[in-house]
Amino acid sequence: MKKFDELWEIINILREKCPWDREQTNESLKYKLIEESYEVINTIDEKNWDKFKIEIGDILLVVLMHIKIAQDNKITNLDEVITKLIEKIIKRHPHVFSDKKLDTADEVLEHWEKAKGEELFKDINFHMPALYLAYRITQKAEKIGFDWENKDQVFQKVYEELEELKNAKNNEEISEEIGDLLFTIVNLARHYNINPEDALRKSTMKFLKRLKDVLNYIKENNLNLENMTIKELDEIWEKVK
Repeated sequence: MKKFDELWEIINILREKCPWDREQTNESLKYKLIEESYEVINTIDEKNWDKFKIEIGDILLVVLMHIKIAQDNKITNLDEVITKLIEKIIKRHPHVFSDKKLDTADEVLEHWEKAKGEELFKDINFHMPALYLAYRITQKAEKIGFDWENKDQVFQKVYEELEELKNAKNNEEISEEIGDLLFTIVNLARHYNINPEDALRKSTMKFLKRLKDVLNYIKENNLNLENMTIKELDEIWEKVK
């Protein structure tokens, strides 16, 4: 892959000749991985595939820069990273690279979880957003049979958590009960095969769009936001929905 070799050479040149790139560390660039990942997520949500080509490239740049920095510090190198990745892929796909028979995606996932055995929860990245972290943990719990049998049972748990929240007596209890409620909602989403992170993101963006529409309506109609009541704002909200 000539282009990949060219890119890797450019990364090496940047580390040698660019003052900013030379000063970077794995620690200083760690959050760039998150930032660039969310840029990619936004392009996917927007179905902006032209921008996707650029943003996914930015992730590749950050990943390769991390590897180069680690290589400079004699932590690892590109060949070792690729070798370990290949080994992991082959190990997790015996239905592709050996004679094990797995016909469906669900069977593949079940094989992965069983292969991990007691390490089922050891590979969880606790730096993930809390909502998605809860989703991934409950997915894994489901694989070992620790789950509600149906949606109705989860709904009942939601109602129970709401009542406990209503009866909370102080901020500490309120915080705990809100967390329990959110965790139960995550389980409910999972039972509907909905990723709660995506669902909340869509609802948040929908709210933001409508809020902007409300503010535009106020501006276009020469209204004074500071003098408006909640009722008047609600009426405009309903108009722009």
